[in-house]
Amino acid sequence: MTSHPTDVGLLAPGRAGSPAEAATGDRAFLRALLDAEAALTRAQAATGQAPEAAADAVTAAAEDTARFDVRDIALRARAGGNPVIPLVADLSAAVPGEWRAYVHRGATSQDIMDTATMLVARRTLGPVLDDLDRTERALGALAAAHRDTAMPGRTLTQHAVPTTFGLKAAGWRALVLDARDRIRTVRDSLPSQLGGAAGTLAAFGAYGEGTAGSADRLVAAFARETGLVEPALPWHTLRTPIADLAGALAFTAGALGKTAVDVLTLSRTEIAEVTEGTGGGSSAMPHKTNPVRATLVAAAARRAPHLAATLYGALAAEDERPAGAWHAEWEPLRELLRLVGGAARDAAELASGLRVHADVMRHHLGLTGGSIVSERLSAALAPLLGRARAKELLTELARHARAEGRPLSQLLAEMPEMQSLDVGELTDPTRYTGSAGALTDRALERP
Repeated sequence: MTSHPTDVGLLAPGRAGSPAEAATGDRAFLRALLDAEAALTRAQAATGQAPEAAADAVTAAAEDTARFDVRDIALRARAGGNPVIPLVADLSAAVPGEWRAYVHRGATSQDIMDTATMLVARRTLGPVLDDLDRTERALGALAAAHRDTAMPGRTLTQHAVPTTFGLKAAGWRALVLDARDRIRTVRDSLPSQLGGAAGTLAAFGAYGEGTAGSADRLVAAFARETGLVEPALPWHTLRTPIADLAGALAFTAGALGKTAVDVLTLSRTEIAEVTEGTGGGSSAMPHKTNPVRATLVAAAARRAPHLAATLYGALAAEDERPAGAWHAEWEPLRELLRLVGGAARDAAELASGLRVHADVMRHHLGLTGGSIVSERLSAALAPLLGRARAKELLTELARHARAEGRPLSQLLAEMPEMQSLDVGELTDPTRYTGSAGALTDRALERP
């Protein structure tokens, strides 16, 4: 059949060409819907509810997605509100006449749609996890290499006290590992869906000719055929799997976004402590090398929470099948999978190519003339002058240092009270990074 592409990612550079884009496209969903239908007939054959020949015939008809016109199915889906209804008609037409009765037998559209959605999610999350692994390895290498690379710590946009780039990178890695663990847990718990018209499995019991436990055995067999987890209950209106998936994806986008926004800040022209390995150009300004990977990851992080909110809103699903809540999930969930898939790819490229400019970081430690270690100086002066007087004096000296353009260490050296202290050591910002090195080591122990 003729393909009718309508969205090739022109406005979505973050996901264009990514594995997630391919795994969530219309044809990928079609593939998953057909896989679910074929798995159902095979499960029925395995439990004695259908002939083996019927399972073979349905599986064979479902294998060739090219025979199904995605656009035509989409247009016909308007009549019933979901794509399963026209797909079942087309699949039935492709199955030899004597076996057509076994297509979709006993199932409801949501059984197939939910199962297909879980298949798409699982197939998308594999490449996402691969990219998260690439990202954490690159960040781990950066953290180890720059364990003791001192740089200004910044709070509320201002220099605070010194930290190390190693600790910053270790923190980024910790978030990536948190995201990886959440994605793994969700991927490994994605369930199939089988409940029939109102979640009672009644039709499957009827087709099982009243055999005790036939419906339960079918649910287990269906899960095995799809490779998904067997659910404890039909979850037509119990949307925990969708909510868990939404939460893991939104968290992952935000976790990757933390690295991205830090890189965007640190790569500003007036800061320039890091640069992307392969930045992007500008259409108007030839001199620019823009932090494009970080930009795209940050964009995904800003969009993901709103998509997840729609999915959480669908938890309030009335009756045994909701009107609108279930339907509202499809597009935001696909977009969330695409966003996170693209962001994971870009984060891996960002981390593996990031350039760290330690000399610039060291220069910036001196921008405040030594005031960046005022916390340490306050602790050293408190026993000599008292806590209140030490703070008052340092505030005054910092003001003089700025006004006179002199380093704070020089002003301190002129004070009689400081003669017993090593002013040079006290005002060296590279010697006031606290436990940053040990914290980095501890963070890197996490597998």
